[in-house]
Amino acid sequence: MIIGIPTEIKAQEYRISMIPSSVKELTGRGHRVLVQSGAGEGSNYADELYSAVGAEIVASAEQVFEQCELIVKVKEPQASELSMITEKHTLFTYLHLAADKKLTEALLATGCTAIAYETIEVNKRLPLLEPMSEIAGRMSAIIGAYYLAKHNGGRGVLLGGVPGVVPGRVVVIGGGTAGVNAARVATGIGAEVSILEVDLERMRFLDIAMEGCHTIYSNEANLADLLPRADLVIGAVLVRGAKAPKLITREMLKIMQTGSVFVDIAVDQGGCAETTRPTTHDDPTFYEEGVLHYCVANMPGAYARTSSQALNNSTQHWTTMIADHGVAGACKIQPDLLGGINCIKGKLTCPPVAETHGIELADAELLLS
Repeated sequence: MIIGIPTEIKAQEYRISMIPSSVKELTGRGHRVLVQSGAGEGSNYADELYSAVGAEIVASAEQVFEQCELIVKVKEPQASELSMITEKHTLFTYLHLAADKKLTEALLATGCTAIAYETIEVNKRLPLLEPMSEIAGRMSAIIGAYYLAKHNGGRGVLLGGVPGVVPGRVVVIGGGTAGVNAARVATGIGAEVSILEVDLERMRFLDIAMEGCHTIYSNEANLADLLPRADLVIGAVLVRGAKAPKLITREMLKIMQTGSVFVDIAVDQGGCAETTRPTTHDDPTFYEEGVLHYCVANMPGAYARTSSQALNNSTQHWTTMIADHGVAGACKIQPDLLGGINCIKGKLTCPPVAETHGIELADAELLLS
């Protein structure tokens, strides 16, 4: 199979979908890999490193899309890329279609097969989303602590406190991978941390595993009780493939302290606050009701090399399987891959996205047969 790696062109996106060691695995199995020149620069992977493992370096994205059948990316296709995608392509990347109906419709119109990292589920886990959730979760506590500084627009609260002064209070909404990693770093800083979660078994696990954190059942009343005392709120809510629920209303923001900080990790899925809107690393924050919001839609892109390596640890097995056997063959070997197919032959095959946008749902397995 001919596999293409274009340069990521989303604003401030420095990750690359495949690092040299992953390319070496594919070329060693007889596949051709085309890498757009400069695609790895943001993650400090030079073209020469790809050439050394058998990749072909091409000058433009147009050459990648024109020659390749399997396109492996990090982020959803941008407008200029959509115009190059056709029914011959299999696109393997993060998509987050529930948050963007326009992109969903444009992707359907190409007729391509689009497989989303974030909707592949194995044993009730999302293995291709987890590494980025881990990074975004850990980043959220660090970023929140940074923006709480007075000169950065925050309340002037040091999360760890000092002897004789109480630490800052952190509220993490969601006890999944992102939430646990956010709480872990916040606790390490010395903050007082509360995690809101709805799954009772998950809360029992967190109560044992997260020493120093308080677990609280997640409902509107408990959230409203915590918000007025919170210095940092981290939104780490995830519903597989679906739009994030709006758990924080504008009215709730009004009861928060002026200069408190809200970091919304769920922004890729539409965000978990009514006031969330996507921002970039160049212009990451804004205020609503006196609360500083950080809603960067590709948080892990800030640590591009670490993120690219972590992503490849999870995606390499799946990419190799698709390259070796094709999508239909790979699904027979690993049926969990079917859950990653969001669209095929112009039909939408992801139930949460179909429900969110009111688009007719098709069966991916039938379309592959």
